[in-house]
Amino acid sequence: MGISSQSDGAGVAVVTIDYPPVNAFPTKGWFDLADAVRTAGRDQDNRVVVIRAEGRGFCAGVDIKEIQRNPGHQSLIDANRGCAEVFSAVYDCQVPVISAVNGFCLGGGIGIVGNSDVVVASDDATFGLPEVDRGALGAATHLARLVPQHLMRTLFFTARTITAQELHHHGSVYKVVPRSELDAAALDVARDIAAKDGRVIRAAKEALNGIDLQNVHRSYRYEQGFTFELNLSGASDEIRERFEDDLAKQRAGKAG
Repeated sequence: MGISSQSDGAGVAVVTIDYPPVNAFPTKGWFDLADAVRTAGRDQDNRVVVIRAEGRGFCAGVDIKEIQRNPGHQSLIDANRGCAEVFSAVYDCQVPVISAVNGFCLGGGIGIVGNSDVVVASDDATFGLPEVDRGALGAATHLARLVPQHLMRTLFFTARTITAQELHHHGSVYKVVPRSELDAAALDVARDIAAKDGRVIRAAKEALNGIDLQNVHRSYRYEQGFTFELNLSGASDEIRERFEDDLAKQRAGKAG
């Protein structure tokens, strides 16, 4: 459980996310994932990194319960810094990063996927930013790398999700496959990249980042500033409490 990684000896490193039941990340998890991606990228034997997940979905974002359990703002600060670390680690990884997305990809998951170089998804995968329903902002920077500007704004304001098939239509998801074939499909692309000369692949990754039109690091941190503002005003606490109350009522209804 947690973050694990392994290399196949042929240039492919696989980093696995496993935080049952829904892969909502504890604060430490963000930093652990960032460390795993950076370590894999620094290893000169690796020429590509695959990020995948166990369980029902790829990522449910930040563990809101952890933030609610701890008074003050330190947990929020730690979580936000952890997200920034992961998104930067993926973007700045010395080799290409492939995200293999199953089930739901929400919140911080969009940051991981949006900063990846290649996205492969299962046919049950959905993507979205529920931030406005949680009293927070963030990762519009990365959603904008997956869909056109006006669609990004619509998805962000409404907190609606978009399917893997729709993202494939927009060109941001490379391939959509049955869930049982997801790992194989991601590894197929990874091995194609790993077959290239590592010196060229590393140079290519740096070159493509260098010509990027948006500074993703600065853009995301700018977004986070508004999350801090909402929390300082008390708005975020009120919204998160309503969210937790609604969940409790839903659970009680199902139990009844």
